[in-house]
Amino acid sequence: MKEELKRVREYLMTGVSYMIPIVVIGGVLIAFSIALSGVQAGKGAVITNPVLKNMNDIGSAAFSMMVPVLAGFIAFGIADRPGIAPGLVGGVLANQLKAGFLGGIVAGFIAGYVARWIKGWKVHKNLRPIMPIFVIPILTSLIVGGLMIYILGNPIASAMEAMTNWLKSMSTGNAIVLALIMGAMIAFDMGGPVNKVAFLFGAAMIGQGVYTIMGPIAAAICTPPLGMGVATLLAPKKYTKVEREAGYGALAMGLIGITEGAIPFAAGDPLRVIPSIMIGSSISAAVAAIFKVGDHAPHGGPIVLPVIDNKIGFIVAVLIGIAVTALIVNSLKKNVTEDENEDEEVTA
Repeated sequence: MKEELKRVREYLMTGVSYMIPIVVIGGVLIAFSIALSGVQAGKGAVITNPVLKNMNDIGSAAFSMMVPVLAGFIAFGIADRPGIAPGLVGGVLANQLKAGFLGGIVAGFIAGYVARWIKGWKVHKNLRPIMPIFVIPILTSLIVGGLMIYILGNPIASAMEAMTNWLKSMSTGNAIVLALIMGAMIAFDMGGPVNKVAFLFGAAMIGQGVYTIMGPIAAAICTPPLGMGVATLLAPKKYTKVEREAGYGALAMGLIGITEGAIPFAAGDPLRVIPSIMIGSSISAAVAAIFKVGDHAPHGGPIVLPVIDNKIGFIVAVLIGIAVTALIVNSLKKNVTEDENEDEEVTA
């Protein structure tokens, strides 16, 4: 059991190393399409050029594969090839259930361990050839799918509804407390269901003419990827080669307000990274609230500066959030060994 627990991070990093190219494809293409199109007050990113729209669609298609690839290759790390297909299925279901990358991690581990368990069954020699291509994928997918649909689905939906109602009740209270909560939610699952509750709440307030809720959210949105990108530059020895390369992509995505740029780091080391980026985003949002930053577009990151009220306050809030994120995560992380770097290169 102890040996298996030690290998959990290895399984996670297997999924992350295969997912990073998907994140880069999606993030960079979406970033370019938005950057070249710009954002508009009340509308956010508006892409009308057909070429840029196609570029954005390609990026969105890549992003839709992110969670399934993560889950599929976590399962691959555990059970080898028989785990890939069930892991992919579990990842797709995590997307459909709006469970985000955290749901994908859960699905990947379930698929991997179930597939490995079935691989260990003693069966008649005539059944052995069809086990990896028929029996294991089907049985594992049914088990993973059943757990995701019947056990995780309804609780997730109920939790999202409860959080939305909670935020509505908070909106009439202390703006700084609300900003702290929304900043933490934005960073918690980086584009997942918790993130979306906070984001959609801020976007809805824009429709009601209230821009000082979306302002702190906009600052929080870009803090995780920018903070992790800066962290890799400040302490490269604490990150594998794959993570250092992902840091450059995270910086680019953060500038365009794509929080998902921090997912590779969170997936590979959730216990250190997620608390760090949640604290950084919370502080970034709180500082923006103190400065009464307003955002007229349902989007985040420096790209929305043209439609920001109190631009200096927004920049200060983001810089403070970046600094807090990078300092905390680097204080928690230890230097990686050469073996880990070599493993990542082989895996990638």
